[in-house]
Amino acid sequence: MKRAHILYNGQVQGVGFRFTAERIALDLRLNGWVKNLTDGQVEVVLEGEEEGIKTFLNNVRNVMRVHIQKEDIQWESASGKFKTFEIRFR
Repeated sequence: MKRAHILYNGQVQGVGFRFTAERIALDLRLNGWVKNLTDGQVEVVLEGEEEGIKTFLNNVRNVMRVHIQKEDIQWESASGKFKTFEIRFR
């Protein structure tokens, strides 16, 4: 099990980014969360099989590519503390 901590930059707020990320993560049975940051970025923490996380990253890129200018991904060991995927509102 792996964990990915991702920061998306660009026009990623107000375009359905969090809801898209949630749908993709739930479809792939990944756990974690997504939230808007006050600086205009979107932050995502995902846990699951590495291949599933890579599929998530590719799917988000495909669906939201016109809005993403940059993504910063940090890979870590999974904590196992998440039971589902959710949108956090702060």
